[in-house]
Amino acid sequence: MLAYPPLGCTYTKGVSLSMTSMAEQLAKKQKEISVSEFFERNRQILGFDSPTKALLMAVKEAVDNSLDACEEAGILPDISVKLEKVDDKEFKMTVEDNGPGIVPTMIPNVFGRLLFGSRFHAIRQSRGQQGIGISATVMYGQITTGKPSRITSKTEKDKPAAVKLIMINTKHNTPDVVGPAPPNDYVMWDEKEHGTRVEINLNGRYIASKQSVYEYLRQTAIVNPHTNISFVDPDGNSSTFTRAWDKLPPPTKEIRPHPEGLELGTLMNLGRATRVKNLKEFLKTDFCRISDRLAKEIVERSGLRETAKTTQMDLDQYKALLGAMQSAKYLPPPTDCLSPIGEALIRKGLKNVLDDMRPEFYSPPVTRSPRVYSGNPFQAEVGIVYGGNLPADQPVTILRFANRVPLLYQQGACVLTKSVESVDWRRYGLEQRGGSGIPFGPAIIMVHVASTKVPFTSEAKEAVASIPEIQGEIELALRECGRRLKVHLNKKDTKVRTKAKFEIVQEILPLIAEKSAKIVKKPVPPLSGTITKIMNVVWVDDSVTYEKKRHRVKVDIYNYTPKQTRFNLHAVVPASSIELLRAEPRPVEVKEDGKITWELRPIRSTEKFTVAFELEGLEPELYDENELYASGIDPSMIIGADPLPGDWDVARLKVTEMQAEPAAPAEEEEEEVDYDEQTEALNDD
Repeated sequence: MLAYPPLGCTYTKGVSLSMTSMAEQLAKKQKEISVSEFFERNRQILGFDSPTKALLMAVKEAVDNSLDACEEAGILPDISVKLEKVDDKEFKMTVEDNGPGIVPTMIPNVFGRLLFGSRFHAIRQSRGQQGIGISATVMYGQITTGKPSRITSKTEKDKPAAVKLIMINTKHNTPDVVGPAPPNDYVMWDEKEHGTRVEINLNGRYIASKQSVYEYLRQTAIVNPHTNISFVDPDGNSSTFTRAWDKLPPPTKEIRPHPEGLELGTLMNLGRATRVKNLKEFLKTDFCRISDRLAKEIVERSGLRETAKTTQMDLDQYKALLGAMQSAKYLPPPTDCLSPIGEALIRKGLKNVLDDMRPEFYSPPVTRSPRVYSGNPFQAEVGIVYGGNLPADQPVTILRFANRVPLLYQQGACVLTKSVESVDWRRYGLEQRGGSGIPFGPAIIMVHVASTKVPFTSEAKEAVASIPEIQGEIELALRECGRRLKVHLNKKDTKVRTKAKFEIVQEILPLIAEKSAKIVKKPVPPLSGTITKIMNVVWVDDSVTYEKKRHRVKVDIYNYTPKQTRFNLHAVVPASSIELLRAEPRPVEVKEDGKITWELRPIRSTEKFTVAFELEGLEPELYDENELYASGIDPSMIIGADPLPGDWDVARLKVTEMQAEPAAPAEEEEEEVDYDEQTEALNDD
């Protein structure tokens, strides 16, 4: 009779082993892993996966912390970065700022403990949120060189600065202060009233490329024009990016979660952590944009009671509540939790840093209104630089930013790049094979996303994840900015093609007529007929000058056709911080978004009509080219103004459709002038 082993036992090389004892042995091997230990073994997740990238990430994390600290304290940032070569592999990085400093007792935790910070739970825009960056840099330096990081911090003018040498106990994710011993842990730092200096030794490799430390600082200066940045590279070369704006960005305010796009698990966590007593109060106090009336409606739709305790609700009740919340309509999230760069400062930052390339055109930047993904508010911003010394036979340069921080790696995996690739740039004057992909041409496309929670693809914060709501907003901003580029290119092209004719009409033809009249001893003939036959267009010639802190705009309209003409002129000016002054004639409409409309009176053949206005409140370089459109006229008959886009919302116009009605009332209609008859009559005389 065969004997079988009892159930739950197995044989290994003739040895019987209980399954229960095996589980007990495996359980003994299981132990908690600290977050520091995890990232120590997986440092590539944080972006420290190559010597070149590690050096860049170290500078980036230190500079981001300095910018956040200065802005939160209301201080215009002055930041210096210095890289010194210790040996073939090792560098010493020093980043110094003029921020508020750090209280000495908090220095060890800030620099020596991962996932320690003040911004993780705050729903507002900031550069650093996870509490990993700078402490991960300290850990990387410790791993690669074995040396501690030196932190110097001064919080008040007349007090000495605290100095601490920090290392990280990765087993327990706790800081180790390894020196200096008193009294050397305080030093005089007379040149600073307050600030922080971070000195970290780490292995790295310095290169000069599109993904270099210099390029990161250069791009940081573009989207932070309120910052002074100085840089000394390992060869001792100095660079300075001077502050272009002397005002800080508006401070961001913490908000409550927005209910739009909320997920079930998040709702349950919020409901179980709330301090209020009932469901209705939970909706009103733990979310933004839910009023007392809307809270009542949501509770009624869910079939729950207003007095229900969210801490005691089950899964089905939360599902019913989420369904009711998703069916409601909400106002957009408050904008004060975000700090977008803004159209004016995008242009100012681009001009300040890129002006050595002598671009011919800075397309008016676009800042979209706030939107929401998964309950997180965000805004998309776009700017385009064109022409000048930019290469015409290469793909355009894409500058990617998230919360005012440059993204230099993983361009292909980023939704900002995918948004650029999905736009048909052939419609806007750039070469693009097949209508998709990165376009070719002499251009730089800047894309910025500001959000309370940027959905990065990894902790290294190198690329933004493909969120449909974000991609959609970026594409809309790109198309709007592209249309403005196309306006410039059309204007440039048509004026180049007709420049010879215009010069003949304005300069050469009058001289020929005057000299010819002297030779034949006859009066100078009228040139009206010749002008209209040569041109046969309505010519729009505009200019912008800056005098006495005002932009003065002049638009001359020449009717070089044989009939009087009448149409509507439209202009787009910066909407922020401007005041329209002394407009002549007065426009029929001035909108808050900067769109202006004039209904022009009939302009007789060969007559010149002028529209003039002034703008106040803009920096000189923020408005140097007009954006002009026309409606109520055949587009082929006008040069210098583009057809009015179909999405332009004009409240009231006498002439609304191109050539849908006569250009003027019947009793004012002017017949076409026969200039040949006039010339013959003059000759007979």
